[in-house]
Amino acid sequence: MSQKDSKVLQQSGVIPYRVREGKIEVLLITTRNRQEWVVPKGGICNGMSPPESAAKEAWEEAGVIGQVETYEIGCYKYRKQGNIYQVRMFLLPVQTILEEYPEVNQRKRQWLDISKAIRCVRSKSLKRMFKTLKNQDKNSESRTHNSE
Repeated sequence: MSQKDSKVLQQSGVIPYRVREGKIEVLLITTRNRQEWVVPKGGICNGMSPPESAAKEAWEEAGVIGQVETYEIGCYKYRKQGNIYQVRMFLLPVQTILEEYPEVNQRKRQWLDISKAIRCVRSKSLKRMFKTLKNQDKNSESRTHNSE
């Protein structure tokens, strides 16, 4: 195996979420090819921090805007087309949902309660991060009200 093959490419992504009637919902998007449910993620842009780059991906892929939390909720690796990617994940409390965004015609998006989202995603790492968020659901109302 050459050195190029063993290089781990860095990415960042977000779990877009909102609180509705005291319950946390997450926004899932489809991949372009297999139509699996995933979350926005992509390569870290030059000159941007991982949270800033993840916010850009959320806008491009899902049409959502908010202030990405700088605390890393988790990290996972995956392999695609012979490359290994490491994705640093952050939470994104969604403030704005756009109707027009760069990949609007390439992906579907859907808001789901966390339990349903856990069942929809294939990645074990994403399932684990959703479960962490679900465990925080009990605090969501007080956290939301305290930040207003």
